Amino acid sequence: MAVTVTQLVAFLTVARRGSVTAAAKELVVTQPSVSAAINALQRELGVTLMERDGRNLRPTVAGRAYVPYAAQVLGLLERGAQTAREAATDADHTLRIGAVTTAGEHLVAPLLRAFREARPNLQIALVVANRGEILQRLLDHEVDVAITGRIPPEMPLATRPFAPNEFVVITAPSDPLAGARGVPLEEVARRVWLLREEGSGTRTLCEEYLASHGLAPRTLTLGSNAAIRQAVALGLGVALQSQCAVELELELGMLAVIHPREHPPARAWQITHSEVGLSGGPVAAFAQFIDSPAAQLALRHATATQIVKD
Repeated sequence: MAVTVTQLVAFLTVARRGSVTAAAKELVVTQPSVSAAINALQRELGVTLMERDGRNLRPTVAGRAYVPYAAQVLGLLERGAQTAREAATDADHTLRIGAVTTAGEHLVAPLLRAFREARPNLQIALVVANRGEILQRLLDHEVDVAITGRIPPEMPLATRPFAPNEFVVITAPSDPLAGARGVPLEEVARRVWLLREEGSGTRTLCEEYLASHGLAPRTLTLGSNAAIRQAVALGLGVALQSQCAVELELELGMLAVIHPREHPPARAWQITHSEVGLSGGPVAAFAQFIDSPAAQLALRHATATQIVKD
């Protein structure tokens, strides 16, 4: 099969930008060259990948099915090229780590500090984003390994737990339910629930938790953990948050916890990487490190150190 990198790049860019004009501008090539690349790819595959949507283009059913494979191929080629350059020049290897927002804000720094002590010559690039983006970057081979929460079972990703991730319902200290135990969840659901943005694993968990008990409270979407913590402290509502994200505020009395009768689901932090392509070298070293006593000590001391410093 004579599929080329140029064809894949043109197809993915048009699929993302929605037009040949926008894709040509981004790629700094002519519009006819983009059209020719996509037409050649369609002939090679024997299917139509793009169709008109008004003045724009969108992937067909076949095109949508092909997108993740094309992205994986390009990601693997780029990673392979980088690995070859590092081997040829005896350069320091680079490990690209992704982290979901909560992990990036509260777990990654102490882990990386301990890991760098063991691998001082390893270059590390870190990306922090919500779960949806991090999982897509893993699938596209834009990051090598990630610290995440729960992974959808249908995704071709290898994952295993390495630390507990407990969730709590937080509220303002002035809330009459603050500190109360055995509260019916339906009573807590009378309050406004503050949610993270679409694509957030914490948001998905909260929605599933409420729906599993037949509850649909009023909600307010905020764009970050910090915004949610501040809004809760001001009495704007309650929120389901990872305990590691609110440990400091709970210690200082800025937030309080409600203990519903229906406990939030138990979760764990996961180390995750693609099942496609190589996962040795730095990825294997980081995966081995995450279970080490040094990593577990760093996780246990992270919150205590933050409280002392503040």
